[in-house]
Amino acid sequence: MATIIETGTPQLLCTLDDRVATITLNRPEKRNALSDELTPALRQTLLELEQRRDVGCIVITGAEATFCAGGDIGGMGGGKQQGPTPTPEARIRELVHKQETLTLRLFDLAKPTLAALPGAAAGAGLCIALACDIRIAATSAFITTAYRNIGFSGDYGGSWLLTQLVGPSRAKELYFTARRVQADEALALGIFNRVVEDHLLQQEARQLALEIANGPPVAVGYMKENINRAIQGSLRECLALEADRLIRCAATEDHKEAVAAFLAKRPPTFNGR
Repeated sequence: MATIIETGTPQLLCTLDDRVATITLNRPEKRNALSDELTPALRQTLLELEQRRDVGCIVITGAEATFCAGGDIGGMGGGKQQGPTPTPEARIRELVHKQETLTLRLFDLAKPTLAALPGAAAGAGLCIALACDIRIAATSAFITTAYRNIGFSGDYGGSWLLTQLVGPSRAKELYFTARRVQADEALALGIFNRVVEDHLLQQEARQLALEIANGPPVAVGYMKENINRAIQGSLRECLALEADRLIRCAATEDHKEAVAAFLAKRPPTFNGR
């Protein structure tokens, strides 16, 4: 039976079942757009899940037929500023902090992460999906950078994250045009790892998450660290990191259990030690 994890707001739901934590962005009336209530809760929930030993994989999805429409455009042009107007420098510092505590945190998170997209991922919502380790999407899902449509250049790391997957020329096209990329094209471009029928999305995402969650936690965490480092580091640096992490894995109970299970021709049982 799934355990409900309190997030402090109905705009963000979280459950834990058999080492898989599922976070659901829950503003379907706003196409699950980010808000001053949802986004801080997401930041805090990610921190809490990272510390839990009973969490082996984190799935992020959206309620109903949308993943996340990005920022809530309806709230961008209205409302009066309370107090003195912040300087551009102060606003830049604030946005850098918000970005680092969301998409950077998600990218660097010690736990494997999986985005399950039932529908559109746009703007900052696309960035959240791109910051996850793996993306599985419904056939009706699509992505769009969206920023040009509101006269923005982009934030939350999307330009870097997308470029890693599709290269600079294709990333520029998708930013300059903000065109919709349907699921089949996103799969061909390497943005999506898998595309499944709409009604199978949550089932397929959970099955993949379970497979990851029930692997050796220490080794899987090091795998993520190694591959993240490979994006930025040299081969020499990556060799050194791989050597360090492999020797650490060799000292774990999980490694000894995996060898014993292999010799006994039985499935291993990992405990994260």
